[in-house]
Amino acid sequence: MTTTSVTTPAPVVGALVAALPAGRVIEDPDVLASYAHDDAEWAPHALPVAVVRPRTAEECRDVVLACLEHRAPVVPRGAGTGLSGGANASEGAVVLSTEHMTGIVEIDGAERLAVVQPGVVNDDLRAACAEQGLWYPPDPASSPWSTIGGNVATNAGGVCCVKYGVTRDYVLGVQVVNGLGELVRLGRRTAKGVAGLDLAGLVVGSEGTLGVITEVTVKLRPARAPEHTVAGYFDSVVDAGRAVAAITAAGLTPSALELVDRTCLEAVDAWKNMGLAAEADVVLLGRSDAPGAAGDAEAAEMMRHFEAAGATFAAQAADAEEAEALFAARRLAYPALERLGPVLTEDVCVPRAAVPEMLGRIQEIGRRHETTIANIAHAGDGNLHPLLITPIGDEPARRRAQAAFEEILAEALALGGTVTGEHGIGLLKRDGLQREQAPEVLAMQHAVKAALDPHGILNPGKGI
Repeated sequence: MTTTSVTTPAPVVGALVAALPAGRVIEDPDVLASYAHDDAEWAPHALPVAVVRPRTAEECRDVVLACLEHRAPVVPRGAGTGLSGGANASEGAVVLSTEHMTGIVEIDGAERLAVVQPGVVNDDLRAACAEQGLWYPPDPASSPWSTIGGNVATNAGGVCCVKYGVTRDYVLGVQVVNGLGELVRLGRRTAKGVAGLDLAGLVVGSEGTLGVITEVTVKLRPARAPEHTVAGYFDSVVDAGRAVAAITAAGLTPSALELVDRTCLEAVDAWKNMGLAAEADVVLLGRSDAPGAAGDAEAAEMMRHFEAAGATFAAQAADAEEAEALFAARRLAYPALERLGPVLTEDVCVPRAAVPEMLGRIQEIGRRHETTIANIAHAGDGNLHPLLITPIGDEPARRRAQAAFEEILAEALALGGTVTGEHGIGLLKRDGLQREQAPEVLAMQHAVKAALDPHGILNPGKGI
């Protein structure tokens, strides 16, 4: 006689089914597995007990209330494009996916703001704003896929943040469900406002540990004139880093300054056949959005700094199509490298004057640990993304890569930097956070967490 084992659903699952409209709660194990983790390589995760896909702020509140009753962890998730394990499920967790909360509630041209649900894809918001002659600047490389809610949760940066800032600089207000199941609005719609503490700013970058984001109000800028794009070819990342430091020292503020090395270019070429890796070991891409002749002058000055730092070639893009192809290669670098094997992604940020030194140290770390490290970077603001590549199934290579990862964190801190510029702490960098911040500062953050989430159900074990 054969006995069939039946798994009893966690009590919270029944509570969720009772509280929400039909179809919101998913229990299929195969589907649950697809929501168990984000894109962070080797970050720990567990199978969630359920995935919930609410469509309104009130449904998000009901999810948190049910989880609060049963003390079940709530793990907010956008598109799952994170690179730190911040959206990874823990034991007994309910994953709250905002993927169906995709409404652009309002674009106000007079006030230059937009109100959106958290599941709106970054590029979709940017396109909608462009139709009204407006621009939402934060543009992470994942902008075709990542969502505004996830961008807010990690305080995402991007290509143009060297001049225009990161997500926090554009969030006016948020609606969140806190750890007590209260649906509250934080922040404002006005251009100015200093009433009370900046609780909306506190939520930005908190990685879902202080509240579930259900709506975001962001400020917008007028649409820009076409940018002037320049490219410099270098024989080493250190030479390219010297160009970055020189541009900073000269007081230039390009609208983008991105670094891509040969390993990345070859991966993009192999995938998309773009033919970019034939002539350079490292490409530095610069942009100026200054109007008219001022833009041409700024582009020309960037090229002069490229050449003075050792560029073998420097030129302005012939047309918009060529310029977009170069930046498309930058955006495609990470998914192209993923095709080669597991990629452990770094996200350190150092003072811009220290960029060449840090790039040199990363090269040495790769050699010492026998680990292939590709480099892409928001070089203009010192945010470096070394990508540590390992063969599939090679356990010794994985251990070497993880040792290199930790050493890169240590070197960034030694140069006055930070362990994460824009990807967040998540699970991968909790030890790095302990090394970076004083115990007194960490205690202050834990106190805030305890106040807003006294039962510890919001994304436990992540970030702070």
